[in-house]
Amino acid sequence: MNQYILTIDQGTTSSRCIIFAKDGTVISSAQYEFEQYYPNNGWVEHAPQDILDTVIKACRECLASSGLSIEQISCVGITNQRETTLVWDRKTGQTIYPAIVWQDRRTAKQCEALKQAGQEALVTERTGLLLDPYFSATKLSWILDHVEGSRDRAEAGELVFGTVDTYLMWQLSQGQIYATDATNASRTLLFNIHEQCWDKTLLKIFNIPEIMLPEVKDSAADFGYMGEHVLGLKLPILGVAGDQHAALFGQACFAPGMAKSTYGTGCFLMLNTGDKPLASTSRLLTTVAYRLNNKPVYAIEGSIFVAGAAIQWLRDGLKLINNASEVETLAKETPIDHGVYMVPAFTGLGAPYWDPEARGGIFGLTRDTGIKEIISAGLQSVAYQTKDLQKAMQKDGLRLTELRVDGGMAVNDWFLSHLANILGAEVTRPTCVETSALGVAYLAGLQAQIYKSLTELTSMWQSDQRFTPKIDKQFRDQLYDGWLAAVSRIQTQTQTRNN
Repeated sequence: MNQYILTIDQGTTSSRCIIFAKDGTVISSAQYEFEQYYPNNGWVEHAPQDILDTVIKACRECLASSGLSIEQISCVGITNQRETTLVWDRKTGQTIYPAIVWQDRRTAKQCEALKQAGQEALVTERTGLLLDPYFSATKLSWILDHVEGSRDRAEAGELVFGTVDTYLMWQLSQGQIYATDATNASRTLLFNIHEQCWDKTLLKIFNIPEIMLPEVKDSAADFGYMGEHVLGLKLPILGVAGDQHAALFGQACFAPGMAKSTYGTGCFLMLNTGDKPLASTSRLLTTVAYRLNNKPVYAIEGSIFVAGAAIQWLRDGLKLINNASEVETLAKETPIDHGVYMVPAFTGLGAPYWDPEARGGIFGLTRDTGIKEIISAGLQSVAYQTKDLQKAMQKDGLRLTELRVDGGMAVNDWFLSHLANILGAEVTRPTCVETSALGVAYLAGLQAQIYKSLTELTSMWQSDQRFTPKIDKQFRDQLYDGWLAAVSRIQTQTQTRNN
């Protein structure tokens, strides 16, 4: 039996392919970055063709370097950047506008107008989400309102909408698959997470024709086949999940109360709440963690828009470093109470603030401030933002005592040690930090019957290193109070600009 699983991990700044063996070992991987476009203040776009081309290129290189034949690949799993919105022609597959990325804030005024009209309570009750530009519905509505003739074409059934998973499956199957999974659907503001279906009332609120929407399947399901034009042989796509949901699955957080935090472009802390959706009172999101056998498991999630992207900005924007790997060495040479705070609100503040108009700032600069302090402040900002989420979860009655971490920043020991200090909780890094890709490998493998149960997957999870708090509560609170003061100043500036 072929027991190798090919996974596509389509992220915000790069596309990756990883082939896993049954035991979760990485056989080979390939990754390609692609360009980010910022046509206006707060706008973020991708060229859809770049997304597709880098995925196919990564798949071909990954297979070629694996030493495996295509016949040894059992199935395919796809995980993806969420909320990013694409619209394309049902016949030709051609997009009518660039992909509007999840970070994009252009629909802030539309969201505010809907709030003023009293719609947020209903939207939150049905979707578990807030009215924010982060999600897909207002992005989709914007495209239909701003691309000439598109609304008429959509209502006539000529145009279709999809998040990145849907777009990739359509293109990789040459138009044979038009589907998404419940996790990605749950991030659109159009999906009723209680009834597990597209919601007609929400479609009316956002003025979206239902004919545009894909079929919603389980996260482990028979989606269809990736065409032979990609790798020379048709392969079944059996697992699909948004990247954060896939990471929760890859971290084996199957029991209520278990939590993971992924540190990639952004940071996303997700806590399993079991088969019942928990309504947050502290502006966290209720979402579908995964769905198997038509039964959803729910989670509470806190979303931070800028994590690794802050380090990327220090490298590419300020050019303070040549390589992201330098930050750990520089941070180690800096005392943690250096007094500089960076609030990386480049595209607004996420949970629990949900301030789309906020913009970033660096505070506490003195004549002695140098590159080391600014780099350290960038790393520390991610830990402080995670603390914000921990505090919000506590208000919802959820106590975070252990956090499983993954993503690119999880290889940085200094960062994880500081994170444990600021949270006052144990931080655990698994042996495989590519848990989004591993999660969809598990989902696809369950559908292919390579794995028999969640119990089997639980037994496969392994810890690489545990980080425990080393500072006392008084020092922790002192550092965090400085962060809260910096955020307060950012919000004051937002209010001043708006007035």
